[in-house]
Amino acid sequence: MIHKFSFDGTKIVLDVHSGSVHVVDDLVWAILEYYGQKEPDEIIERLKGRFSPEEIREGLEELDSLREAGQLLAPDTHLEEYCVPAEPILKSLCLHIAHDCNLRCRYCFAGTGHFGGDRSLMSLEVGRKAIDLLIERSGPRRHCEIDFFGGEPLLNFKVVQDLVAYGRQRAAEAGKEFKFTLTTNAVLLTPEVEKWLNDNGISVVLSLDGRPEVNDAMRTYVDGSGCYDEILPNIKRFVESRNNENYYVRGTFTHHNLDFSRDVLHVVEQGFNLVSVEPVVAPPEEDYAFKPEDLPLLEQEYENLTRAYLAKAEQGQPFNFFHFNLDLSGGPCLPKRLSGCGAGHVYLAVAPDGRLYPCHQFVGREEFLVGDVFTGQLKRDLIKTFQKAHVYNKDKCQTCWAKFYCSGGCHANAYGANHDIYQPYETGCRLEKKRLECAIYIQARKTLFDT
Repeated sequence: MIHKFSFDGTKIVLDVHSGSVHVVDDLVWAILEYYGQKEPDEIIERLKGRFSPEEIREGLEELDSLREAGQLLAPDTHLEEYCVPAEPILKSLCLHIAHDCNLRCRYCFAGTGHFGGDRSLMSLEVGRKAIDLLIERSGPRRHCEIDFFGGEPLLNFKVVQDLVAYGRQRAAEAGKEFKFTLTTNAVLLTPEVEKWLNDNGISVVLSLDGRPEVNDAMRTYVDGSGCYDEILPNIKRFVESRNNENYYVRGTFTHHNLDFSRDVLHVVEQGFNLVSVEPVVAPPEEDYAFKPEDLPLLEQEYENLTRAYLAKAEQGQPFNFFHFNLDLSGGPCLPKRLSGCGAGHVYLAVAPDGRLYPCHQFVGREEFLVGDVFTGQLKRDLIKTFQKAHVYNKDKCQTCWAKFYCSGGCHANAYGANHDIYQPYETGCRLEKKRLECAIYIQARKTLFDT
């Protein structure tokens, strides 16, 4: 299986199963229309009006060499190599430290912070039980992760502090290391909070959608006023305090800002060079949800962002855009390439009351209740359902060229769109493919520039 695409005149071929990427000329591009399907003489006959027989034979020899080296039309051996573990090993927990928020963002999947239930804060007891569960269920794994999430985690900051101290103590006792991450809207990001986050090496995700009018149309206080003017100084001060490292500024774009590349560049212009923006996932009746006619515009906008990304790099002002990070030299381990984030078996979310769910986007959906931190008993059938939700068990993924990079997409988005975690979210698939083409093109350009 190969995937061919062209970006600004550069012709690129991805060999899906080997992961090899080739920048090719017009001759090889044309031969690949028939290569592996037609005999050499027939290919020569079909193309002789455009290229000489000698040129075509030379191109065929070049492709034969790549094929013999396992870099073209490589067989798929991944399924043979991958075996679903009989007993999954937990790697990370998302602690819903606060089911409450001081903002009322219109697109919030958490129902403005409460996830469809009561507004509540996680107790220290529940958090400690969650950490104990991670220690117990992580087996021989040395490196584990804990994400503080909400709502707004800084509404429960004292418990966050106590849990980091407890987690570090328990990890040391068990011979493990914990990485902590906190996601915040930055409203409560005071110099005192900032100092503690820095002193404790906490990775931080900071929410900002882009231009003031874009941000404030969606991210508002309870009274409907925008938050841009209040949070931007906090984010700037915080990022400067940690030398522009160990953070991401993350935004969401919607139907109302289809020109989202301008928002990415706006964020970069504020001095932030670690940036991510995500497409909104929303019910079709919402005014900010994407419409079918938006998709070509969004694809074009990713191309616009790619050109701006490369221009910035060439001007000596590079920035890191999360979705353009791509390792073509090998990439993630095989289980991650096939099953993605590991929601429901490697990764679980903990509600404030201690109940466990496959990930933060499933919290509050009773049909996805996995267990609780008090008994430690987990629903094995539900876990197995998620464990088996890899690309070889999703019909639409099996013949998709992007499967080893998107890993089948987001389970929560699939369920939201199709009520089935095995049926990928079509809009997400289409945008992911465009992002991947952009990322591959960037890597190809970098390689050409380096050589």
